[in-house]
Order: sequence, then structure tokens, then C-alpha cells
Amino acid sequence: MYATSKKSRVALVACGTYDDHEVYASVNRGLDLLGGLSEFVKSGEKIILKPNVLIGASPEKCVCTHPAVLRAVGKILIEAGANITCGDSPAFGGCGVNMRIAGLKHVADELGVPLAEFSKGRAVAHKEALLVKRFVVANGVLDADGLVSLPKLKTHGLTRMTGAIKNQFGCVPGFLKNQHHARMPDPYAFATMLVDLNTLIRPRLSIMDSIIAMEGNGPRSGNPRKLGVLLLSSDPVALDAAACRIIDLDPAFVPTSEPGEKAGLGTYHYENIEIVGEDIEKYICRDFQVVRKPPVPATSGRVRTVIKNRTTVRPVIDEKLCTACGTCVRHCPVTPKAVDWVRGDESRPPTHDYDRCIRCFCCQEICPEGAISVKEPLLGKIFFR
Repeated sequence: MYATSKKSRVALVACGTYDDHEVYASVNRGLDLLGGLSEFVKSGEKIILKPNVLIGASPEKCVCTHPAVLRAVGKILIEAGANITCGDSPAFGGCGVNMRIAGLKHVADELGVPLAEFSKGRAVAHKEALLVKRFVVANGVLDADGLVSLPKLKTHGLTRMTGAIKNQFGCVPGFLKNQHHARMPDPYAFATMLVDLNTLIRPRLSIMDSIIAMEGNGPRSGNPRKLGVLLLSSDPVALDAAACRIIDLDPAFVPTSEPGEKAGLGTYHYENIEIVGEDIEKYICRDFQVVRKPPVPATSGRVRTVIKNRTTVRPVIDEKLCTACGTCVRHCPVTPKAVDWVRGDESRPPTHDYDRCIRCFCCQEICPEGAISVKEPLLGKIFFR
């Protein structure tokens, strides 16, 4: 269990724009509030920077960590004498091409920071894990002395929000991520896996880009929402809890919170968190569009499946927006596919078989057209308000 004798510190720093000078100054102020960069990184260490690069998208779409944040953190670490690399394993495609589209490759080149190897990894045992005792982790992560995580605050169908803890999922190479979804259809088991991955990697520090976050149909097809802050902490559970407070979401609804505290990764209880810097009450966004309900555990048995299909949130395809590109079909992790072509007809939008659907929301997460959204059936709205 997490020791609560000492509060976890989260730095909350105002940052109104992505102006390079403003972001650089704000990151430095946040680090000072946490005791300085030397608390987390030493000169000469090999440090990997891990932004959120779900898929290559221009910065104004808020899908990825903004290039200005990578530039600021990269410069500060280089000035401190660290040897840095950076990278991520996107939903599909290589690290380099996706980072180039997101404007992050240009920053890395500008700073002289090489991209790390994320397409291949090595198996690592994790005896202290709550659930998953073995992971394949990207070589670039394993070859570094430590990791600094640069998450982006966005909504997420499965985990309600994606932040500091979920960002490390990108340390699993390529389609191996889909295997974790398939093996753990229960959202709470999946969240525990994410916690196990974090206790294995042990990120030194997380610096969350919430200057402009994503609300609504995240983590790829939502809407930008200005929050005007950066969040920094060595406790990823506390950082996510602070982000939840800003978007008026109960952190107990985020399924990584409880196992994160159980594993000793951090704390999500506000009474055990010290916010330093700005007054968090001034930044709470009560109309932020996010699902304010806990995920529904996976069920088995025909009756339970019928009830689940009629009451719980599920991915829904808007046929007017769908271009029948097949991305959702290719990335569905279950067999047989839960979203597939009707009688093999690839000229029309695919459809979901909700009896097979594990509600991982991979299809919604990676749809390039934003044609898939998370919807709640009418009975769910009536009985689970």
C-alpha cells in the first residue's frame, strides 16, 4: 500500500499559450516547486522523454503532446547535462513518421535528440506486479537510465481520462499493445496491467501538457479545450488525480487509481496530495466533457452479456462520417472480430457485434475520421444516472 505519512506533491503552473519562452519558463517554475530538476535527473544520465504520440496529427488537434512542451523539457535536461533520447510507439505506423506529422521530430532534430528504438523490445520479468508478471518493453526505454513522461490530458473511453499512468502504455512495442487488450477485456484488469507497467518502468517525473486538453470523443477525435496549466509530479497517480480535479472527474472513476495506490505507485486521495503553485480551484472546469461514471466490469454468461449490451457504453459508428477505410477492423484485438465487414463487403461501413465487443474502444481511439464515438444506450441512461 502507498505510504501516506508524506503527501505527494503536484506542481500546478499557469501557462496560457504554447509560446516557447512561456512554456520553458513554466516548466522551470514547476521543477523549482518540486525541489529542482536535480531531484529527478543527474548530469550524465541517459534519459528518455516519452511524449504521447497516439498517432501523427498536427499540434492544433491536441492528439499528441505539443512540440513546445517537448522542446522546453528537452532543453532543460540538456542544460542539466543529461543525455536524452525520445520516442513513443504509436497506435500504428513507425515512431519517426508519426512524430514528424505531430511536429515533434522537428523539435528532436533541432535539439540534436535521437529517436529511441520503440519498434522492438525485450521481455522483462516483474515479480512484484499485481497482475502481469512479464512485459515486453521497447528497447529505447530499457536502454535508458530513466524515463521522463510527457503525457497529454485527454478523455478516454476505457479509462475515462488518459494521463500520466496510461502514457507508459506506449512503451510496449506496436501491436503487442493489442494483445494486452485481448487478454484483459475487463477495464479494471487492464488498468491494473497499466499500473504494473508503471511500477516496472518507474518514470522519474511526469510533466502533463494540459495547456490545451482534449474533451469529448478522445483520445483522438475529441475537441480542444483550453485549461491553461502544466502539471508536474513524481507521483503519476497523484498527478492524474489532480488532473481529474481540474476536469471535475472523480479520480475513483479512473480505474488505474485504486490499483495504483495498492501497488505503492502513488495516491489518488486528495487529502494525501499537496498542490503547490497555483490555486487549483481557479482552474476547475466543471463543464469539461468527460464520462463521469466508473467503467463497467466485464461480464460472462449470456444473460449478463444481454444486460451489458443494453445498459453500458459502447462504440458506435456514424455511417455518414465513415469512409470504410477498415482501420477499426484491422485494430480490433479480439477473435472473431467485434467490428467487421458485413458479409465481407468492404465498400460499406463495418458494424459491431456487441456480444463479442470487450469495450476496449481501440476502434474509437484510432478511427482517422472521428466516425466512432462512445454512446450510452437508453436503458443505461435510465438505470445508471
